[in-house]
Amino acid sequence: MAGASNSKIEFLVWLSQVIGGLCSRSAEDDRVFVNADSAAQNKPGSNHDAIIFTAAPQRMERNLPEPSRTNGKASTTAAEEFYDGIPRFPEDSLPNKPKSKVSEVSFRLGKAGTTGIAIGLEKAVEVLDTLGSSMTNLNASSGFVSGAAIKGNEISILAFEVANTIVKGFNLLQSLSAKSIRHLKEEVLLSHAVQDLVSKDMDELLRIVAADKRQELNVFSDEVIRFGNRSKNPQWHNLDRYFEKVSKELNGQRLSRDEAESIMQQLMTLVQFTAELYHELHALDRFEQDIQRKGEEEEDQRGDGLAFLRAEIKSQKKQIRQLKKKSLWSRSLEEVMEKLVDIVHFLHLEISNAFGNADDHKPFIGHMSNRQRLGPAGLALHYANIVLQIDTLVDKSTMPANTKDALYQSLPPNIKLALRSKLPSLRAVEEISVAYITYEMHKKLHWLVPMAINTSKAHKRFGWLGEWAYSGYEVKKKTGVMWIETFYHADREKVEHCILELLLWLHRLAIRSKAHSDAIAG
Repeated sequence: MAGASNSKIEFLVWLSQVIGGLCSRSAEDDRVFVNADSAAQNKPGSNHDAIIFTAAPQRMERNLPEPSRTNGKASTTAAEEFYDGIPRFPEDSLPNKPKSKVSEVSFRLGKAGTTGIAIGLEKAVEVLDTLGSSMTNLNASSGFVSGAAIKGNEISILAFEVANTIVKGFNLLQSLSAKSIRHLKEEVLLSHAVQDLVSKDMDELLRIVAADKRQELNVFSDEVIRFGNRSKNPQWHNLDRYFEKVSKELNGQRLSRDEAESIMQQLMTLVQFTAELYHELHALDRFEQDIQRKGEEEEDQRGDGLAFLRAEIKSQKKQIRQLKKKSLWSRSLEEVMEKLVDIVHFLHLEISNAFGNADDHKPFIGHMSNRQRLGPAGLALHYANIVLQIDTLVDKSTMPANTKDALYQSLPPNIKLALRSKLPSLRAVEEISVAYITYEMHKKLHWLVPMAINTSKAHKRFGWLGEWAYSGYEVKKKTGVMWIETFYHADREKVEHCILELLLWLHRLAIRSKAHSDAIAG
Protein backbone atom coordinates (compact mmCIF):
# COMPACT_ATOMS: atom_id res chain seq x y z
CA MET A 1 0.00 0.00 0.00
CA ALA A 2 2.86 2.37 0.86
CA GLY A 3 4.44 1.70 -2.52
CA ALA A 4 1.20 2.50 -4.31
CA SER A 5 0.84 5.76 -2.38
CA ASN A 6 4.41 6.75 -3.21
CA SER A 7 3.77 5.99 -6.90
CA LYS A 8 0.69 8.15 -6.94
CA ILE A 9 2.53 11.02 -5.23
CA GLU A 10 5.38 10.75 -7.74
CA PHE A 11 2.87 10.81 -10.60
CA LEU A 12 1.12 13.85 -9.16
CA VAL A 13 4.44 15.68 -8.79
CA TRP A 14 5.20 14.82 -12.41
CA LEU A 15 1.81 16.09 -13.51
CA SER A 16 2.37 19.35 -11.62
CA GLN A 17 5.63 19.81 -13.47
CA VAL A 18 3.91 19.16 -16.78
CA ILE A 19 1.23 21.69 -15.96
CA GLY A 20 3.83 24.21 -14.88
CA GLY A 21 5.60 23.67 -18.16
CA LEU A 22 2.51 24.82 -19.96
CA CYS A 23 3.48 28.38 -19.00
CA SER A 24 6.27 28.26 -21.56
CA ARG A 25 3.88 27.58 -24.44
CA SER A 26 3.64 30.15 -27.17
CA ALA A 27 1.06 32.93 -27.07
CA GLU A 28 -0.68 31.29 -30.00
CA ASP A 29 -1.18 28.06 -28.06
CA ASP A 30 -2.47 30.05 -25.11
CA ARG A 31 -5.00 31.75 -27.37
CA VAL A 32 -6.23 28.37 -28.62
CA PHE A 33 -6.87 27.22 -25.07
CA VAL A 34 -8.50 30.51 -24.17
CA ASN A 35 -10.73 30.32 -27.26
CA ALA A 36 -11.66 26.72 -26.50
CA ASP A 37 -12.44 27.71 -22.94
CA SER A 38 -14.43 30.74 -24.08
CA ALA A 39 -16.45 28.65 -26.52
CA ALA A 40 -17.10 26.01 -23.87
CA GLN A 41 -18.31 28.74 -21.54
CA ASN A 42 -20.40 30.28 -24.37
CA LYS A 43 -19.08 33.78 -23.83
CA PRO A 44 -19.94 36.49 -26.36
CA GLY A 45 -17.28 36.84 -28.98
CA SER A 46 -15.87 33.35 -28.53
CA ASN A 47 -14.21 31.60 -31.44
CA HIS A 48 -16.44 28.61 -32.22
CA ASP A 49 -13.92 27.29 -34.73
CA ALA A 50 -11.65 26.46 -31.78
CA ILE A 51 -14.16 23.94 -30.40
CA ILE A 52 -12.89 20.55 -31.50
CA PHE A 53 -14.19 18.30 -28.76
CA THR A 54 -17.88 19.01 -28.29
CA ALA A 55 -19.22 17.84 -31.65
CA ALA A 56 -20.96 14.44 -31.59
CA PRO A 57 -21.08 11.89 -34.42
CA GLN A 58 -24.90 12.01 -34.35
CA ARG A 59 -24.84 15.73 -35.20
CA MET A 60 -22.79 15.05 -38.31
CA GLU A 61 -25.17 12.30 -39.42
CA ARG A 62 -28.31 14.43 -38.92
CA ASN A 63 -26.81 17.79 -39.88
CA LEU A 64 -28.22 19.24 -36.69
CA PRO A 65 -27.43 22.92 -36.02
CA GLU A 66 -24.62 23.83 -33.69
CA PRO A 67 -25.83 24.99 -30.28
CA SER A 68 -26.21 28.73 -29.92
CA ARG A 69 -26.12 30.16 -26.43
CA THR A 70 -25.76 33.41 -24.62
CA ASN A 71 -24.06 33.67 -21.25
CA GLY A 72 -24.09 29.92 -20.78
CA LYS A 73 -27.83 29.50 -21.38
CA ALA A 74 -29.69 28.27 -24.42
CA SER A 75 -30.97 31.20 -26.39
CA THR A 76 -34.66 31.89 -25.94
CA THR A 77 -36.68 31.22 -29.06
CA ALA A 78 -40.24 32.02 -30.09
CA ALA A 79 -40.96 28.32 -29.74
CA GLU A 80 -40.00 28.40 -26.06
CA GLU A 81 -42.31 31.35 -25.49
CA PHE A 82 -45.27 29.34 -26.78
CA TYR A 83 -47.41 28.26 -23.83
CA ASP A 84 -49.04 24.88 -24.26
CA GLY A 85 -50.58 24.40 -20.81
CA ILE A 86 -47.50 22.70 -19.40
CA PRO A 87 -45.81 24.57 -16.53
CA ARG A 88 -42.51 26.24 -17.34
CA PHE A 89 -39.69 26.19 -14.87
CA PRO A 90 -37.12 28.99 -14.72
CA GLU A 91 -33.78 27.85 -16.06
CA ASP A 92 -32.10 28.95 -12.84
CA SER A 93 -34.05 26.26 -10.99
CA LEU A 94 -32.80 23.52 -13.32
CA PRO A 95 -29.46 21.71 -12.97
CA ASN A 96 -26.69 23.58 -14.75
CA LYS A 97 -26.00 22.27 -18.22
CA PRO A 98 -22.49 20.80 -17.97
CA LYS A 99 -19.72 21.35 -20.41
CA SER A 100 -18.23 18.30 -22.05
CA LYS A 101 -15.54 16.73 -19.90
CA VAL A 102 -12.83 17.47 -22.44
CA SER A 103 -13.79 21.14 -22.63
CA GLU A 104 -13.64 21.21 -18.85
CA VAL A 105 -10.13 19.76 -18.99
CA SER A 106 -9.14 22.43 -21.51
CA PHE A 107 -10.52 25.04 -19.14
CA ARG A 108 -8.58 23.68 -16.18
CA LEU A 109 -5.36 23.26 -18.12
CA GLY A 110 -5.65 26.76 -19.57
CA LYS A 111 -6.19 28.15 -16.09
CA ALA A 112 -3.32 26.07 -14.74
CA GLY A 113 -1.03 27.43 -17.44
CA THR A 114 -1.51 30.97 -16.13
CA THR A 115 -0.76 30.08 -12.52
CA GLY A 116 2.03 27.55 -12.95
CA ILE A 117 3.07 25.13 -10.25
CA ALA A 118 1.38 27.34 -7.66
CA ILE A 119 -1.86 25.41 -8.12
CA GLY A 120 -0.34 22.73 -5.84
CA LEU A 121 -1.05 19.05 -5.53
CA GLU A 122 -4.72 19.68 -4.65
CA LYS A 123 -5.39 21.27 -8.02
CA ALA A 124 -3.37 18.56 -9.73
CA VAL A 125 -5.54 15.88 -8.16
CA GLU A 126 -8.64 17.71 -9.42
CA VAL A 127 -7.23 17.86 -12.95
CA LEU A 128 -6.19 14.22 -12.76
CA ASP A 129 -9.66 13.14 -11.68
CA THR A 130 -11.25 15.14 -14.49
CA LEU A 131 -8.79 13.88 -17.06
CA GLY A 132 -9.11 10.29 -15.90
CA SER A 133 -12.90 10.36 -15.95
CA SER A 134 -12.98 11.78 -19.46
CA MET A 135 -10.50 9.39 -21.03
CA THR A 136 -12.88 6.46 -20.91
CA ASN A 137 -15.53 8.53 -22.67
CA LEU A 138 -13.49 9.51 -25.73
CA ASN A 139 -14.04 7.70 -28.98
CA ALA A 140 -10.47 7.08 -30.06
CA SER A 141 -11.38 6.39 -33.65
CA SER A 142 -13.34 9.59 -34.29
CA GLY A 143 -11.95 12.01 -31.73
CA PHE A 144 -15.53 13.03 -30.77
CA VAL A 145 -17.37 12.68 -27.49
CA SER A 146 -19.43 9.53 -27.69
CA GLY A 147 -22.96 9.07 -26.47
CA ALA A 148 -21.57 7.28 -23.40
CA ALA A 149 -20.30 10.63 -22.15
CA ILE A 150 -23.84 11.70 -21.39
CA LYS A 151 -25.00 9.30 -18.70
CA GLY A 152 -27.36 9.63 -15.79
CA ASN A 153 -29.60 12.08 -17.64
CA GLU A 154 -32.80 10.25 -16.78
CA ILE A 155 -36.08 11.89 -17.68
CA SER A 156 -37.28 11.50 -14.09
CA ILE A 157 -40.09 13.89 -13.08
CA LEU A 158 -40.28 15.23 -16.65
CA ALA A 159 -41.68 11.84 -17.65
CA PHE A 160 -45.27 13.05 -17.38
CA GLU A 161 -44.66 16.10 -19.57
CA VAL A 162 -42.79 14.01 -22.12
CA ALA A 163 -45.64 11.48 -22.13
CA ASN A 164 -48.11 14.27 -22.83
CA THR A 165 -46.00 15.38 -25.80
CA ILE A 166 -45.70 11.85 -27.14
CA VAL A 167 -49.49 11.44 -27.10
CA LYS A 168 -49.83 14.65 -29.14
CA GLY A 169 -47.39 13.28 -31.69
CA PHE A 170 -49.21 9.94 -31.76
CA ASN A 171 -52.58 11.57 -32.41
CA LEU A 172 -51.14 13.70 -35.20
CA LEU A 173 -49.45 10.69 -36.78
CA GLN A 174 -52.69 8.70 -36.69
CA SER A 175 -54.67 11.58 -38.20
CA LEU A 176 -52.35 11.54 -41.23
CA SER A 177 -52.77 7.85 -42.00
CA ALA A 178 -54.30 6.88 -45.36
CA LYS A 179 -57.44 5.67 -43.58
CA SER A 180 -57.84 8.94 -41.64
CA ILE A 181 -57.31 11.14 -44.70
CA ARG A 182 -59.85 9.09 -46.65
CA HIS A 183 -62.37 9.46 -43.79
CA LEU A 184 -61.67 13.19 -43.72
CA LYS A 185 -62.30 13.70 -47.43
CA GLU A 186 -65.21 11.30 -47.87
CA GLU A 187 -67.16 11.90 -44.66
CA VAL A 188 -66.03 14.77 -42.43
CA LEU A 189 -65.66 17.47 -45.08
CA LEU A 190 -68.89 16.37 -46.79
CA SER A 191 -70.93 16.39 -43.58
CA HIS A 192 -73.95 18.68 -43.25
CA ALA A 193 -72.37 20.69 -40.42
CA VAL A 194 -69.09 21.40 -42.19
CA GLN A 195 -70.72 22.15 -45.54
CA ASP A 196 -73.35 24.44 -44.04
CA LEU A 197 -71.33 26.25 -41.34
CA VAL A 198 -67.76 26.28 -42.69
CA SER A 199 -67.62 26.07 -46.49
CA LYS A 200 -68.81 24.10 -49.49
CA ASP A 201 -65.50 24.70 -51.30
CA MET A 202 -63.45 21.49 -50.92
CA ASP A 203 -60.16 23.22 -51.75
CA GLU A 204 -60.79 25.79 -49.05
CA LEU A 205 -61.66 23.05 -46.54
CA LEU A 206 -58.46 21.15 -47.34
CA ARG A 207 -56.40 24.33 -46.85
CA ILE A 208 -58.06 24.83 -43.49
CA VAL A 209 -57.30 21.27 -42.33
CA ALA A 210 -53.72 21.40 -43.64
CA ALA A 211 -53.12 24.65 -41.72
CA ASP A 212 -54.56 23.00 -38.58
CA LYS A 213 -52.20 20.06 -38.96
CA ARG A 214 -49.26 22.43 -39.36
CA GLN A 215 -50.32 24.17 -36.16
CA GLU A 216 -50.55 20.84 -34.32
CA LEU A 217 -47.08 19.98 -35.58
CA ASN A 218 -45.78 23.35 -34.38
CA VAL A 219 -47.13 22.69 -30.89
CA PHE A 220 -45.58 19.21 -30.89
CA SER A 221 -42.20 20.35 -32.25
CA ASP A 222 -42.08 23.33 -29.85
CA GLU A 223 -42.33 20.92 -26.93
CA VAL A 224 -39.62 18.69 -28.45
CA ILE A 225 -37.42 21.79 -28.80
CA ARG A 226 -38.00 22.67 -25.15
CA PHE A 227 -37.05 19.19 -23.98
CA GLY A 228 -33.98 19.26 -26.22
CA ASN A 229 -32.80 22.48 -24.58
CA ARG A 230 -32.98 20.71 -21.22
CA SER A 231 -30.78 17.90 -22.41
CA LYS A 232 -27.21 17.64 -21.15
CA ASN A 233 -26.11 16.84 -24.69
CA PRO A 234 -25.69 20.06 -26.73
CA GLN A 235 -26.54 18.06 -29.86
CA TRP A 236 -30.22 18.51 -29.00
CA HIS A 237 -30.07 22.23 -28.21
CA ASN A 238 -31.74 24.83 -30.45
CA LEU A 239 -33.59 22.33 -32.61
CA ASP A 240 -35.83 25.10 -33.90
CA ARG A 241 -33.26 25.93 -36.59
CA TYR A 242 -32.98 22.29 -37.60
CA PHE A 243 -36.77 21.89 -37.82
CA GLU A 244 -37.03 25.07 -39.87
CA LYS A 245 -34.49 23.66 -42.27
CA VAL A 246 -36.14 20.24 -42.70
CA SER A 247 -39.56 21.84 -43.15
CA LYS A 248 -38.27 23.34 -46.40
CA GLU A 249 -36.76 20.08 -47.66
CA LEU A 250 -39.80 18.20 -48.92
CA ASN A 251 -37.69 15.62 -50.74
CA GLY A 252 -35.30 14.87 -47.89
CA GLN A 253 -34.59 11.46 -46.43
CA ARG A 254 -37.02 10.32 -43.79
CA LEU A 255 -38.44 7.31 -42.04
CA SER A 256 -40.91 5.06 -43.78
CA ARG A 257 -44.47 5.00 -42.45
CA ASP A 258 -43.85 1.58 -40.89
CA GLU A 259 -40.68 2.80 -39.18
CA ALA A 260 -42.42 5.89 -37.80
CA GLU A 261 -45.33 3.84 -36.46
CA SER A 262 -42.92 1.33 -34.92
CA ILE A 263 -41.03 4.11 -33.12
CA MET A 264 -44.28 5.69 -31.94
CA GLN A 265 -45.56 2.32 -30.71
CA GLN A 266 -42.41 1.94 -28.59
CA LEU A 267 -42.93 5.40 -27.15
CA MET A 268 -46.62 4.77 -26.49
CA THR A 269 -45.75 1.60 -24.56
CA LEU A 270 -43.58 3.76 -22.32
CA VAL A 271 -46.44 6.26 -22.05
CA GLN A 272 -48.71 3.42 -20.90
CA PHE A 273 -46.40 2.56 -18.02
CA THR A 274 -45.94 6.27 -17.28
CA ALA A 275 -49.70 6.69 -16.95
CA GLU A 276 -49.78 3.77 -14.51
CA LEU A 277 -46.89 5.31 -12.58
CA TYR A 278 -48.78 8.60 -12.36
CA HIS A 279 -51.80 6.90 -10.78
CA GLU A 280 -49.71 4.78 -8.40
CA LEU A 281 -47.82 7.84 -7.18
CA HIS A 282 -51.15 9.47 -6.37
CA ALA A 283 -52.26 6.29 -4.59
CA LEU A 284 -49.06 6.37 -2.53
CA ASP A 285 -49.75 9.96 -1.61
CA ARG A 286 -53.23 9.00 -0.41
CA PHE A 287 -51.83 6.13 1.66
CA GLU A 288 -49.29 8.43 3.29
CA GLN A 289 -51.99 10.97 4.09
CA ASP A 290 -54.15 8.21 5.58
CA ILE A 291 -51.36 6.89 7.78
CA GLN A 292 -50.59 10.39 8.99
CA ARG A 293 -54.24 11.02 9.82
CA LYS A 294 -54.65 7.61 11.46
CA GLY A 295 -51.47 8.14 13.46
CA GLU A 296 -52.81 11.44 14.76
CA GLU A 297 -56.13 9.84 15.68
CA GLU A 298 -54.60 6.87 17.50
CA GLU A 299 -51.76 8.92 19.01
CA ASP A 300 -49.86 6.44 21.21
CA GLN A 301 -52.02 3.47 20.19
CA ARG A 302 -50.74 1.42 17.31
CA GLY A 303 -53.64 -0.65 15.99
CA ASP A 304 -53.99 -3.09 13.14
CA GLY A 305 -55.21 -0.34 10.83
CA LEU A 306 -51.90 1.51 11.05
CA ALA A 307 -49.90 -1.67 10.46
CA PHE A 308 -52.04 -2.46 7.43
CA LEU A 309 -51.41 0.99 5.95
CA ARG A 310 -47.67 0.64 6.47
CA ALA A 311 -47.72 -2.69 4.67
CA GLU A 312 -49.70 -1.10 1.83
CA ILE A 313 -47.20 1.76 1.58
CA LYS A 314 -44.30 -0.68 1.43
CA SER A 315 -46.02 -2.66 -1.33
CA GLN A 316 -46.95 0.54 -3.16
CA LYS A 317 -43.36 1.82 -3.12
CA LYS A 318 -42.15 -1.48 -4.54
CA GLN A 319 -44.68 -1.26 -7.37
CA ILE A 320 -43.65 2.33 -8.07
CA ARG A 321 -39.97 1.31 -8.32
CA GLN A 322 -40.91 -1.35 -10.86
CA LEU A 323 -43.01 1.08 -12.90
CA LYS A 324 -40.23 3.66 -12.92
CA LYS A 325 -37.96 1.10 -14.55
CA LYS A 326 -40.58 0.29 -17.22
CA SER A 327 -41.71 3.84 -17.92
CA LEU A 328 -40.23 7.04 -19.32
CA TRP A 329 -39.00 7.89 -15.83
CA SER A 330 -35.81 5.79 -16.13
CA ARG A 331 -35.14 6.43 -19.81
CA SER A 332 -32.46 8.91 -20.82
CA LEU A 333 -33.74 12.12 -22.31
CA GLU A 334 -31.27 11.76 -25.20
CA GLU A 335 -32.68 8.34 -26.14
CA VAL A 336 -36.21 9.71 -26.35
CA MET A 337 -35.09 12.93 -28.05
CA GLU A 338 -33.58 10.97 -30.93
CA LYS A 339 -36.93 9.26 -31.57
CA LEU A 340 -38.97 12.46 -31.22
CA VAL A 341 -36.75 14.36 -33.67
CA ASP A 342 -37.22 11.58 -36.22
CA ILE A 343 -40.99 11.76 -35.74
CA VAL A 344 -41.04 15.55 -36.20
CA HIS A 345 -39.09 15.20 -39.44
CA PHE A 346 -41.45 12.48 -40.66
CA LEU A 347 -44.56 14.53 -39.84
CA HIS A 348 -43.26 17.57 -41.75
CA LEU A 349 -43.10 15.52 -44.92
CA GLU A 350 -46.23 13.50 -44.22
CA ILE A 351 -48.43 16.61 -44.02
CA SER A 352 -47.13 17.71 -47.41
CA ASN A 353 -47.82 14.28 -48.88
CA ALA A 354 -51.33 14.14 -47.40
CA PHE A 355 -52.52 17.57 -48.54
CA GLY A 356 -50.34 18.38 -51.55
CA ASN A 357 -51.01 21.84 -52.94
CA ALA A 358 -53.44 22.62 -50.13
CA ASP A 359 -50.49 22.67 -47.71
CA ASP A 360 -48.97 26.12 -48.12
CA HIS A 361 -47.31 26.29 -44.67
CA LYS A 362 -49.42 29.36 -43.85
CA PRO A 363 -51.79 29.71 -40.87
CA PHE A 364 -55.48 29.90 -41.66
CA ILE A 365 -56.81 33.41 -41.14
CA GLY A 366 -59.98 33.96 -39.10
CA HIS A 367 -61.49 36.14 -41.83
CA MET A 368 -61.95 34.63 -45.29
CA SER A 369 -64.26 36.00 -47.97
CA ASN A 370 -65.48 38.62 -45.48
CA ARG A 371 -66.62 35.91 -43.06
CA GLN A 372 -65.66 35.84 -39.41
CA ARG A 373 -64.83 32.48 -37.86
CA LEU A 374 -65.91 31.68 -34.30
CA GLY A 375 -62.53 30.34 -33.16
CA PRO A 376 -60.47 33.49 -33.81
CA ALA A 377 -63.37 35.52 -32.40
CA GLY A 378 -63.18 33.53 -29.15
CA LEU A 379 -66.83 32.46 -29.40
CA ALA A 380 -66.65 28.80 -30.44
CA LEU A 381 -67.02 27.27 -26.97
CA HIS A 382 -69.60 29.84 -25.86
CA TYR A 383 -71.86 29.17 -28.86
CA ALA A 384 -71.41 25.42 -28.41
CA ASN A 385 -72.65 25.71 -24.82
CA ILE A 386 -75.73 27.66 -25.98
CA VAL A 387 -76.60 24.86 -28.44
CA LEU A 388 -76.17 22.23 -25.71
CA GLN A 389 -78.39 24.24 -23.33
CA ILE A 390 -81.13 24.40 -25.96
CA ASP A 391 -80.81 20.65 -26.55
CA THR A 392 -81.43 19.90 -22.86
CA LEU A 393 -84.70 21.89 -22.93
CA VAL A 394 -86.28 20.34 -26.02
CA ASP A 395 -87.61 17.14 -24.43
CA LYS A 396 -88.56 18.61 -21.05
CA SER A 397 -92.28 18.54 -20.32
CA THR A 398 -91.88 21.78 -18.39
CA MET A 399 -89.15 24.37 -18.68
CA PRO A 400 -87.93 25.67 -15.30
CA ALA A 401 -87.91 29.48 -15.22
CA ASN A 402 -84.34 29.63 -13.88
CA THR A 403 -83.09 27.43 -16.75
CA LYS A 404 -84.75 29.63 -19.35
CA ASP A 405 -83.38 32.76 -17.67
CA ALA A 406 -79.86 31.30 -17.59
CA LEU A 407 -80.09 30.53 -21.31
CA TYR A 408 -81.33 34.01 -22.14
CA GLN A 409 -78.62 35.70 -20.07
CA SER A 410 -75.92 33.67 -21.87
CA LEU A 411 -76.98 34.95 -25.29
CA PRO A 412 -74.71 37.50 -27.04
CA PRO A 413 -76.24 41.00 -27.35
CA ASN A 414 -76.82 40.77 -31.10
CA ILE A 415 -78.78 37.50 -30.76
CA LYS A 416 -80.84 38.97 -27.90
CA LEU A 417 -81.69 41.98 -30.05
CA ALA A 418 -82.70 39.82 -33.03
CA LEU A 419 -84.78 37.56 -30.77
CA ARG A 420 -86.69 40.46 -29.20
CA SER A 421 -87.52 41.86 -32.63
CA LYS A 422 -89.05 38.57 -33.81
CA LEU A 423 -90.93 37.44 -30.67
CA PRO A 424 -94.05 39.63 -31.15
CA SER A 425 -94.93 37.80 -34.37
CA LEU A 426 -94.89 34.38 -32.62
CA ARG A 427 -97.69 34.83 -30.13
CA ALA A 428 -100.33 32.95 -32.15
CA VAL A 429 -98.96 29.40 -32.30
CA GLU A 430 -102.08 27.41 -31.36
CA GLU A 431 -102.19 25.66 -34.73
CA ILE A 432 -98.66 24.18 -34.29
CA SER A 433 -98.42 20.94 -32.35
CA VAL A 434 -95.74 20.14 -29.78
CA ALA A 435 -94.72 17.08 -31.82
CA TYR A 436 -94.11 19.19 -34.93
CA ILE A 437 -92.08 21.76 -32.98
CA THR A 438 -89.84 19.13 -31.42
CA TYR A 439 -89.42 17.45 -34.82
CA GLU A 440 -88.18 20.69 -36.38
CA MET A 441 -85.81 21.31 -33.50
CA HIS A 442 -84.39 17.78 -33.50
CA LYS A 443 -83.84 17.97 -37.25
CA LYS A 444 -81.45 20.89 -36.77
CA LEU A 445 -79.95 19.72 -33.48
CA HIS A 446 -79.18 16.33 -35.04
CA TRP A 447 -76.14 17.78 -36.80
CA LEU A 448 -75.50 20.81 -34.60
CA VAL A 449 -75.14 18.97 -31.26
CA PRO A 450 -72.29 16.65 -32.37
CA MET A 451 -70.34 19.70 -33.51
CA ALA A 452 -71.07 21.42 -30.18
CA ILE A 453 -69.92 18.33 -28.25
CA ASN A 454 -66.73 18.16 -30.32
CA THR A 455 -66.10 21.82 -29.55
CA SER A 456 -66.46 21.16 -25.84
CA LYS A 457 -64.09 18.16 -26.05
CA ALA A 458 -61.49 20.11 -28.02
CA HIS A 459 -61.43 22.92 -25.46
CA LYS A 460 -61.54 20.76 -22.37
CA ARG A 461 -58.31 20.56 -20.40
CA PHE A 462 -57.46 17.96 -17.78
CA GLY A 463 -54.56 19.82 -16.17
CA TRP A 464 -51.12 20.05 -17.68
CA LEU A 465 -50.73 16.29 -18.05
CA GLY A 466 -53.47 15.97 -20.61
CA GLU A 467 -56.42 13.62 -20.98
CA TRP A 468 -54.29 10.49 -21.19
CA ALA A 469 -53.44 10.58 -17.47
CA TYR A 470 -57.11 10.75 -16.49
CA SER A 471 -58.53 8.15 -18.86
CA GLY A 472 -57.60 5.12 -16.79
CA TYR A 473 -54.57 2.95 -17.30
CA GLU A 474 -55.39 2.30 -20.94
CA VAL A 475 -54.14 5.19 -23.03
CA LYS A 476 -56.74 5.96 -25.68
CA LYS A 477 -55.15 5.17 -29.00
CA LYS A 478 -57.46 7.04 -31.31
CA THR A 479 -57.30 10.23 -33.24
CA GLY A 480 -58.57 13.27 -31.38
CA VAL A 481 -61.23 15.68 -32.58
CA MET A 482 -60.17 17.84 -35.52
CA TRP A 483 -60.87 21.56 -35.42
CA ILE A 484 -62.82 21.29 -38.66
CA GLU A 485 -65.35 19.12 -36.76
CA THR A 486 -65.96 21.89 -34.20
CA PHE A 487 -67.35 25.42 -34.22
CA TYR A 488 -63.80 26.77 -34.44
CA HIS A 489 -63.87 27.39 -38.20
CA ALA A 490 -67.64 27.89 -38.40
CA ASP A 491 -68.95 31.09 -39.94
CA ARG A 492 -70.22 33.31 -37.12
CA GLU A 493 -73.20 34.67 -39.03
CA LYS A 494 -74.39 31.18 -40.03
CA VAL A 495 -74.11 29.79 -36.50
CA GLU A 496 -75.96 32.76 -35.05
CA HIS A 497 -78.73 32.24 -37.61
CA CYS A 498 -79.07 28.59 -36.52
CA ILE A 499 -79.17 29.55 -32.84
CA LEU A 500 -81.81 32.20 -33.48
CA GLU A 501 -84.00 29.70 -35.32
CA LEU A 502 -83.70 27.23 -32.44
CA LEU A 503 -84.58 29.93 -29.91
CA LEU A 504 -87.71 30.87 -31.85
CA TRP A 505 -88.78 27.23 -31.99
CA LEU A 506 -88.01 26.92 -28.28
CA HIS A 507 -90.24 29.94 -27.59
CA ARG A 508 -93.09 28.26 -29.52
CA LEU A 509 -92.51 25.07 -27.59
CA ALA A 510 -92.68 26.90 -24.27
CA ILE A 511 -96.00 28.50 -25.22
CA ARG A 512 -97.56 25.22 -26.43
CA SER A 513 -96.25 23.27 -23.43
CA LYS A 514 -97.71 25.82 -21.04
CA ALA A 515 -101.06 25.80 -22.88
CA HIS A 516 -101.11 21.99 -22.74
CA SER A 517 -100.35 21.99 -19.00
CA ASP A 518 -103.07 24.57 -18.32
CA ALA A 519 -105.61 22.49 -20.27
CA ILE A 520 -104.81 19.40 -18.22
CA ALA A 521 -105.00 21.37 -14.97
CA GLY A 522 -108.35 22.89 -15.99
